[in-house]
Amino acid sequence: MNTLHAEWIKLRSLRSTWYTVASLFVFGLGITGLSMSGAGTEYWGGTDADRAAWDPTSQSLKTFIVAQLIVGVLGILVVTSEFATGLMQTTLAATPRRNRLLAAKAIVATAVAAVAGQVLMFAAFFIGQALLAGQDVPYARLGDPGVLRAVVGGGLYLSAIALLAVGLGAILRATAGALATLVGIVFLVPALAGLFPDWMQGIFNFWPTLGAAAIFGTVPDENFPHPWLNLGGLWLGVAAVLTAAFVVFRRRDI
Repeated sequence: MNTLHAEWIKLRSLRSTWYTVASLFVFGLGITGLSMSGAGTEYWGGTDADRAAWDPTSQSLKTFIVAQLIVGVLGILVVTSEFATGLMQTTLAATPRRNRLLAAKAIVATAVAAVAGQVLMFAAFFIGQALLAGQDVPYARLGDPGVLRAVVGGGLYLSAIALLAVGLGAILRATAGALATLVGIVFLVPALAGLFPDWMQGIFNFWPTLGAAAIFGTVPDENFPHPWLNLGGLWLGVAAVLTAAFVVFRRRDI
């Protein structure tokens, strides 16, 4: 508990933490407002098939695409900021049990991302649906089938990305390297998914921005019919990366 408390004090005392959380809401809700302001034109300008597949919940939660990068930055900085400043040696002198130290960092980063991410998802949903209602297009209510699952699942998705970022930060020890890797995972690989061989396609059922992002929708997707299973697969992948991070962090010299 002492290690956990110490990591929380360090995290909340950094200005970069509050800048990152503020950016999450400024950009996240800003993107929601911008994207929803033109949703009426998109709806009425679409085909009958497009309107039948209209998912107002998913529309308002698309801000996750940018939010995942911001919570990723938070997770990375929890680890790499101490490597960059040389404070990691001091921290390890105070807490020589490396597994306990990394676990505390992971818990603190994931908790902050979970709270901030969940607040963002609820705010984006309510703001997005209010904007849709003002444009006379179908909108969703929190009690509608699948809506609460999508909003809560969105917070869990962002928490997983933050935990993934902690693992990348511990493995690579450099902010730039960890961030470049995260960008490749959440943006580059999904953009190029069609170029990968068929035997690799199954892994994309659980990949960030692809299968794992099915949790944000309420309209059934024939490609990803089991959103919770897809999200669970993402968490298993994150657990694998974090396990590697613990091994590397314990064995490697600082």
